Amino acid sequence: MEEKEIHLVKLVSKELGMTYKELGDKIGYSEANLKRSVSKNKISNQLQKALELYLEIVKLKESKEEDKIIKQKIATFSSNILKELK
Repeated sequence: MEEKEIHLVKLVSKELGMTYKELGDKIGYSEANLKRSVSKNKISNQLQKALELYLEIVKLKESKEEDKIIKQKIATFSSNILKELK
């Protein structure tokens, strides 16, 4: 049995834990437009690109936060080492 490919709108919505309304608000599309795209199992190039770019932005923001945490841990660790050396 062939596995059905998940629509990009559903995939992004699920991955980010967002409703179609919330996702639409972030990318400039209406909830109705996203639902219509899913129900017709079609996606415009513009919608596809908007979803891909938004997903990339979210991942970059997450990566930036992770980098910030790592930098803080390194600074704390370095500071503790310097205090021990004194």
